[in-house]
Amino acid sequence: MTIVELFQTNAVAFYGVVAFVSLMVGSFLNVVIHRLPIMMERGWRDGVKEYLTDQQVDRKIPLNLEFQSELPPEPFNIAVPRSRCPQCGNEIKAWQNIPIISYLILAGKCAGCTTAISVRYPIVEFVTLILSLVVAWNLGPTPAALLGIIITWFLVAMSMIDFDHQLLPDSMTLPLMWIGLIAALIPIFADLRSAVIGAAAGYMTLWSIYQLFKLITGKEGMGYGDFKLLAALGALLGWQDLPIIILLSSLVGAIVGLAIIAVTGRDKNIPIPFGPYLAAAGWITMLWGDKLSNWYYNFLM
Repeated sequence: MTIVELFQTNAVAFYGVVAFVSLMVGSFLNVVIHRLPIMMERGWRDGVKEYLTDQQVDRKIPLNLEFQSELPPEPFNIAVPRSRCPQCGNEIKAWQNIPIISYLILAGKCAGCTTAISVRYPIVEFVTLILSLVVAWNLGPTPAALLGIIITWFLVAMSMIDFDHQLLPDSMTLPLMWIGLIAALIPIFADLRSAVIGAAAGYMTLWSIYQLFKLITGKEGMGYGDFKLLAALGALLGWQDLPIIILLSSLVGAIVGLAIIAVTGRDKNIPIPFGPYLAAAGWITMLWGDKLSNWYYNFLM
């Protein structure tokens, strides 16, 4: 009996594996969300340092690179250094890093200094768990469910990074697009023709809106990461689903943005990240796109 056949005959095993793996991945996503932007900044600064050093040599001019002293000298990536309490510096032990459970055992505080641990960590783990289970419930033990869960993990991480830094890393959007194009060879959600057109159309649609908005207002309405994320969603789901993704993300983005301005008094000139709305719209479309499209077109008719 293959694993797929086992999952098809044993729903408890299927959902149990999805839940366990998703919780572990949710914990890992917390690391990615925190560290990836720092890694990108370090890489950018190293690049600037190398470029400016070359300029100094070529032009024989003095150059101040004191900002480099702000960077910690030790290696810093997804794997190292070990996670620590930012307050007391104690390394987080394995039993203190069990998704959700450790947070409850520790009562949301560091075991060393009792500094409060952000509730966002278990929330990200819980959201990753729930969204993955929803995908598994809707798609069953199929290749589509596996791809859908992987997409979910990517979208959770990118949404949080964009929310924190207004940044959608190429190291996440581009692999997601290639995953979509490769999956189209099977195909899963879209055939190869629809995926290729979807990737191109997704990028060019938001790029065109960006250029038009900039031409009219002189301001940048969104970032290039948004173009790449929609291109990835187009590659994953096909060009046919792009209209519903754009409509959903724009509608939800407008409602939430206006609500934030009204409730918090936020300056309307401060940009609001669009990536989380694209991610949410893409995830919803992945599961219920056909039903939404049918309802929408029936409504128009």
